[in-house]
Amino acid sequence: MMKNVQQNSRRWAGMVGMMCLLAVSLSSCLKNSSTNVQPPIALLSVINASPDAPALDFYLNDNKANAYPFGFGNGLDYLSAYTGKRNATFTIAGTKTAYKADTLTLNQNRYYSLFLANTAGHEEFVVLSDTINKPADTKAAIRFINLSPDAPAADLVIKNGATVVANKSYKGFSGFVPVTATKYTLEIRQAGTTTVLATLTDVPLNNGSLYTVWLQGLAAAGVPDAKKLGAKIQTNVYYY
Repeated sequence: MMKNVQQNSRRWAGMVGMMCLLAVSLSSCLKNSSTNVQPPIALLSVINASPDAPALDFYLNDNKANAYPFGFGNGLDYLSAYTGKRNATFTIAGTKTAYKADTLTLNQNRYYSLFLANTAGHEEFVVLSDTINKPADTKAAIRFINLSPDAPAADLVIKNGATVVANKSYKGFSGFVPVTATKYTLEIRQAGTTTVLATLTDVPLNNGSLYTVWLQGLAAAGVPDAKKLGAKIQTNVYYY
């Protein structure tokens, strides 16, 4: 039996295990079970990591995926999506005015994360294919992606501990790396140095859970506080 969080009510049958799929704004866990024949489905998480972006809506073809607008650093739960080539469009919230559009190819029973990245006039999609495997007992798993277009290459480091992911430049990302499940302060540092670019303090990484940490915003001097470098974390999946 699988449970997942999704703003789209279509179900994904045929998966086994107990887990919840979560996102930046957790809404609820929906029981996912059906004896009905289902069309081919993929799951897609959507994050707005573009520092210049206004509040947005998100569409797959003509279907609006979100109930509420979402701004910089926020996003949507894993959504059930029909497979094949899909038109993905971010629009300015409350309008049909396209902010950024492109085509995605989604394959059956696969997980994807779509990040809207870069600055106004240079917006781009960064799409990751998510490998979702249950961590070993007492472990969590974490990956890192650098989504700051002007920051240096960066490391993800446990404060007073090990480097989890090293030397990722803009759009560089890791796979999910196992760590002991406990509470950490996570630092994103300029690669190979002790210079801290952003910090996530007292983050609980729970047993059986998978997380994504990303660096967002701008490193340039004089940018507004709302656009400065910062870190975000998403809970992709938890098993229980």
